[in-house]
Amino acid sequence: MATNHTISTPYRTHRAPGGTTVVAVQGEIDILTVPALAAHLDTLTAGPCPDLVLDLRTMTFIDCAGLGVLCRARNRARARHGRLRLVTDSARFLRILHRTGLTGVFDIHPRWPEDLAGTPTV
Repeated sequence: MATNHTISTPYRTHRAPGGTTVVAVQGEIDILTVPALAAHLDTLTAGPCPDLVLDLRTMTFIDCAGLGVLCRARNRARARHGRLRLVTDSARFLRILHRTGLTGVFDIHPRWPEDLAGTPTV
Protein backbone atom coordinates (compact mmCIF):
# COMPACT_ATOMS: atom_id res chain seq x y z
CA MET A 1 0.00 0.00 0.00
CA ALA A 2 1.55 3.27 -1.10
CA THR A 3 1.29 6.36 1.05
CA ASN A 4 1.03 9.71 -0.63
CA HIS A 5 2.64 12.46 1.44
CA THR A 6 1.98 15.92 0.08
CA ILE A 7 4.46 18.47 1.34
CA SER A 8 3.15 22.00 1.24
CA THR A 9 5.43 25.01 1.27
CA PRO A 10 5.86 25.78 4.97
CA TYR A 11 6.36 29.51 4.54
CA ARG A 12 5.18 32.76 2.99
CA THR A 13 7.56 35.65 2.36
CA HIS A 14 7.08 39.35 1.89
CA ARG A 15 9.24 42.46 2.04
CA ALA A 16 8.38 44.95 4.78
CA PRO A 17 8.94 48.70 4.55
CA GLY A 18 12.58 49.47 5.25
CA GLY A 19 13.89 46.34 3.53
CA THR A 20 13.21 43.73 6.21
CA THR A 21 12.19 40.37 4.79
CA VAL A 22 9.44 38.63 6.75
CA VAL A 23 9.05 34.88 6.47
CA ALA A 24 5.89 33.48 8.06
CA VAL A 25 6.62 29.85 8.86
CA GLN A 26 3.54 27.65 9.09
CA GLY A 27 2.79 24.15 10.27
CA GLU A 28 5.54 21.62 10.81
CA ILE A 29 9.21 22.29 10.20
CA ASP A 30 10.68 18.82 10.03
CA ILE A 31 12.90 16.62 7.93
CA LEU A 32 10.31 16.62 5.12
CA THR A 33 9.77 20.39 4.92
CA VAL A 34 13.28 21.58 5.80
CA PRO A 35 14.87 21.28 2.33
CA ALA A 36 12.54 23.87 0.76
CA LEU A 37 12.78 26.22 3.73
CA ALA A 38 16.57 25.85 3.92
CA ALA A 39 17.00 26.70 0.24
CA HIS A 40 14.72 29.72 0.62
CA LEU A 41 16.54 31.01 3.71
CA ASP A 42 19.91 30.45 2.02
CA THR A 43 18.74 32.67 -0.84
CA LEU A 44 17.51 35.35 1.56
CA THR A 45 20.79 35.36 3.50
CA ALA A 46 23.08 35.33 0.46
CA GLY A 47 23.42 39.10 0.06
CA PRO A 48 25.04 41.71 2.26
CA CYS A 49 23.32 42.79 5.50
CA PRO A 50 20.26 40.53 5.35
CA ASP A 51 17.49 41.58 7.74
CA LEU A 52 15.10 38.71 8.33
CA VAL A 53 12.18 38.20 10.66
CA LEU A 54 10.88 34.64 10.97
CA ASP A 55 7.30 34.71 12.22
CA LEU A 56 6.93 31.35 13.98
CA ARG A 57 3.56 32.01 15.61
CA THR A 58 1.74 29.51 13.37
CA MET A 59 4.47 26.88 13.50
CA THR A 60 3.06 23.75 15.16
CA PHE A 61 6.14 21.52 15.34
CA ILE A 62 9.90 21.69 14.87
CA ASP A 63 12.44 18.87 14.97
CA CYS A 64 16.24 18.90 15.10
CA ALA A 65 16.44 19.42 11.32
CA GLY A 66 14.30 22.54 11.72
CA LEU A 67 16.49 23.83 14.55
CA GLY A 68 19.50 23.28 12.32
CA VAL A 69 17.95 25.41 9.57
CA LEU A 70 17.25 28.23 12.02
CA CYS A 71 20.84 28.09 13.29
CA ARG A 72 22.22 28.08 9.76
CA ALA A 73 20.09 31.09 8.75
CA ARG A 74 21.17 32.98 11.86
CA ASN A 75 24.84 32.21 11.24
CA ARG A 76 24.63 33.20 7.56
CA ALA A 77 22.87 36.48 8.40
CA ARG A 78 25.43 37.38 11.08
CA ALA A 79 28.37 36.45 8.83
CA ARG A 80 27.05 39.01 6.32
CA HIS A 81 26.57 41.68 9.03
CA GLY A 82 22.81 41.17 9.07
CA ARG A 83 20.32 39.92 11.59
CA LEU A 84 17.70 37.28 12.12
CA ARG A 85 14.81 37.80 14.53
CA LEU A 86 12.27 35.20 15.63
CA VAL A 87 8.71 36.08 16.60
CA THR A 88 7.10 33.46 18.81
CA ASP A 89 5.12 33.20 22.00
CA SER A 90 5.12 29.38 22.01
CA ALA A 91 6.11 28.06 25.43
CA ARG A 92 6.84 24.68 23.83
CA PHE A 93 9.27 26.14 21.29
CA LEU A 94 10.95 28.31 23.93
CA ARG A 95 11.35 25.22 26.12
CA ILE A 96 13.00 23.38 23.20
CA LEU A 97 15.42 26.28 22.72
CA HIS A 98 16.19 26.29 26.44
CA ARG A 99 16.82 22.54 26.61
CA THR A 100 19.09 22.63 23.56
CA GLY A 101 21.07 25.61 24.85
CA LEU A 102 19.87 27.86 22.03
CA THR A 103 17.88 30.41 24.05
CA GLY A 104 20.62 33.03 24.06
CA VAL A 105 21.59 32.39 20.45
CA PHE A 106 18.49 33.89 18.85
CA ASP A 107 16.95 37.36 19.02
CA ILE A 108 13.46 36.30 20.16
CA HIS A 109 10.40 38.56 20.34
CA PRO A 110 7.09 37.44 21.88
CA ARG A 111 5.27 40.10 19.85
CA TRP A 112 5.73 41.77 16.50
CA PRO A 113 8.88 43.99 16.54
CA GLU A 114 8.15 47.71 16.87
CA ASP A 115 10.04 48.60 13.68
CA LEU A 116 7.60 46.40 11.73
CA ALA A 117 4.42 47.68 13.39
CA GLY A 118 2.75 48.56 10.06
CA THR A 119 3.63 45.25 8.41
CA PRO A 120 0.80 42.76 7.76
CA THR A 121 0.99 39.69 9.97
CA VAL A 122 -0.21 36.13 9.55
